[in-house]
Amino acid sequence: QVHLVESGGGLVQAGGSLRLSCAASGRTFSTYGMGWFRQAPGKEREFVAAISWNGGKTYYANFVKGRFTISRDNAKNTVYLQMNSLKPEDTGVYYCAADRRALRYYSGSPGLADFGSWGQGTQVTVSS
Repeated sequence: QVHLVESGGGLVQAGGSLRLSCAASGRTFSTYGMGWFRQAPGKEREFVAAISWNGGKTYYANFVKGRFTISRDNAKNTVYLQMNSLKPEDTGVYYCAADRRALRYYSGSPGLADFGSWGQGTQVTVSS
């Protein structure tokens, strides 16, 4: 099992930037893919971005391509989500998640079922 703690959320104006961090502990971080999901009020949790265990492949939802960047530092057991050009519709709780299986590449955008460990979430609010 892995323990995940997100940080970096907050209130920002449209067009602004935020950098989310997710610190992991409890198992070998460098062998597991990591993902970011978000959930807006009244909506289902949705995929935002993911990164393979070695950082060699990244995956993005279409609505964040060109604006968000996922990265990881395996030496620090941390995954990041750099969010630029934020829009009000990006508002929601952002969750970090760790893959259920080690050393895997995804054939397409991963889904909720691919991830077995979740953080508590960090609120991102984008004002217009």
